[in-house]
Amino acid sequence: MHAHRVFTQILEREQPGVSLSQEGSTLRSSTGQRYFAKIGRQDDKDRFVGEAESLKAMYAAAPGLVPRLLSCGVIDNENKERDVDVGRPYFLSEYKDIGPLSSSAAKILGKRVATELHAYKSKDGYGFHIPTFCGATRQDNGWFKTWPECFDALIGGLAEKLKEQGGYDSLCEQVAEVRERVIPALLDPLDIQPVLLHGDLWSGNTGIDRSTGEPVIFDPSSYYGHNEADLAIGRMFGGIPESFYATYNEYLPKSEPREEYGLRQDLYQLYHYLNHTVLFGGGYAGSARSKMDKLLRTVPGAEK
Repeated sequence: MHAHRVFTQILEREQPGVSLSQEGSTLRSSTGQRYFAKIGRQDDKDRFVGEAESLKAMYAAAPGLVPRLLSCGVIDNENKERDVDVGRPYFLSEYKDIGPLSSSAAKILGKRVATELHAYKSKDGYGFHIPTFCGATRQDNGWFKTWPECFDALIGGLAEKLKEQGGYDSLCEQVAEVRERVIPALLDPLDIQPVLLHGDLWSGNTGIDRSTGEPVIFDPSSYYGHNEADLAIGRMFGGIPESFYATYNEYLPKSEPREEYGLRQDLYQLYHYLNHTVLFGGGYAGSARSKMDKLLRTVPGAEK
């Protein structure tokens, strides 16, 4: 099938005379190059922009670790094909033929995340300048002076969504206890700086570029926060190879107090269990409750 006019116009500026064909979300040019392209509904605009801005920041921090963004915008009268196209967002990036992440590639990924991505610091504090989306969940973001304030806002946003859905009153009461007692107890003592996070770094968002064998990560939900928050989901939902973590900590050791690292990981995993409860319900609410039971029982200073 033919490529949409908006993509043809963008790529013709770089490659005059090029012709394009499209199969699904893959564009192929007459020169043999491939691109990832998508057009969304009008209400997808914030999601597309959040992904684009995340990729731009991550590519600046670690070139080649994520697909390079080529363009993201909204279709207007100049590049529409039909009137109904106007106002719909589009996204165009380089194409990566992605295969599963091997243990050896996970070592390289651990080094690059530690020394490049998590070395890229914000001058504006914790958070991000626009909303990003963890799955389908909107993270409103904004800027915060401290990490406890930022993380509390992230957890609070999920609690509000659960209240809106209804049926989670007791779960939300427990979330309130965690926000009041656990977040200050675990996060106030940290002496850290806001670094760029992928935000949704689970195994399904990692892989290798089959053309180079190098690791690649994608589908980000970025913000600036505590580096360890990026590590938690990687041990959930399938799991990133352990070689990633071992290599990562060679270059970026656990934050002090190191003895509370495991509890901090529980807290950061809680975010994703709550988010999955928002998205899917089911047993994820039970997993979130188990995490909160443990944190409220064992975090020093958080016990009743």
